[in-house]
Amino acid sequence: MIAGLDYAAPMATVVASEGALLAIAQADTDAEGHSAALSRFMMRTESVASSKIERITASATDYARALAGNRSNASATSMVAASTALHGLVAGVGDRGLFAVEDLLIAHHDLMKDDPVEAAYAGRLRDMQNWIGGSDHSPRGALHVPPAPQRVAALMDDLIAFLNRDDIPVIVQAAIGHAQFESIHAFTDGNGRLGRALVSAVLRRRGAAVNAVVPLASGLLAKRDEYFAALGDYRRGEPSPLIALFARAARAAASCSRESIARIKGLPAEWANELRPRAGSAVAALIPGFYDHPVMAAGEIEQRSGSSEQQAYKAIAQLEAAGFVQEITGRKRDRVWVVAELLAELDDLDRRIQAEMGN
Repeated sequence: MIAGLDYAAPMATVVASEGALLAIAQADTDAEGHSAALSRFMMRTESVASSKIERITASATDYARALAGNRSNASATSMVAASTALHGLVAGVGDRGLFAVEDLLIAHHDLMKDDPVEAAYAGRLRDMQNWIGGSDHSPRGALHVPPAPQRVAALMDDLIAFLNRDDIPVIVQAAIGHAQFESIHAFTDGNGRLGRALVSAVLRRRGAAVNAVVPLASGLLAKRDEYFAALGDYRRGEPSPLIALFARAARAAASCSRESIARIKGLPAEWANELRPRAGSAVAALIPGFYDHPVMAAGEIEQRSGSSEQQAYKAIAQLEAAGFVQEITGRKRDRVWVVAELLAELDDLDRRIQAEMGN
């Protein structure tokens, strides 16, 4: 039980954590006033990296198709579900200023409801024993055997009490809360992705990141083995390696995100300057439309342009000719357009964070 935990981290870890918190605050200030577009971008960066930690990968094109609701592969669909779960958890906790077990149940349902194997367990605390590592048939040789299912509800209530405290350093609370959730392993599947989403919700509730999610998972992805080893250290009673790793990952993610935030904030003005659209035209409407929703199907484009189907397609042709958007299905029906620069920036930010973690 950790609800009343009084943990004093080593001074070097405290200093690193406070430095990470400052970097997060600087990035969050940069994102102020552009929260809708930037929040979506940063959440997608976080959820894609978090999925990659679980070896769930998909191409940017497949991911974009899944975002638009088009048929895509299972990995891309799962990555979109992770984004949905992250958004709901962060928004729900942020709006109320408190965690509740129900927040995690809803987020888990969002994450797993379309999973071909786990859908029946979506949004439900496990009622069976599970384990990490070993074989599918026995916990023998497992890296970690979580608590018995009868204890899960009480342990989750205890975790929620810990997460709702305000007397713990933010990064320390996020790291320990994450590790405790991973150790409880409250669900049959999806615990890793949901546990990392929990970190973003802690940062939102504590007021550290109110305008955008910091893609800390990209930093953890760069140090995947170290991350899993640090979770093992936590279970052996030593949380400081995980807290230190979270501080490094958060600082790298926040610092690298500032470059992406500056680039993204400049896109609408860049497009408008090059296209010089007539006020009230479909092109003028689609510039902010694509900024807020960088992946759109034909019907949504027509709706956001506020014009006829013919005018909407003319506007799309202009944006395509300028190289700002591209069609990604290659079909004549159910077509989808994407802001290619934003998808490229998503991948680039992930690479920069991982490179920073390697330095």
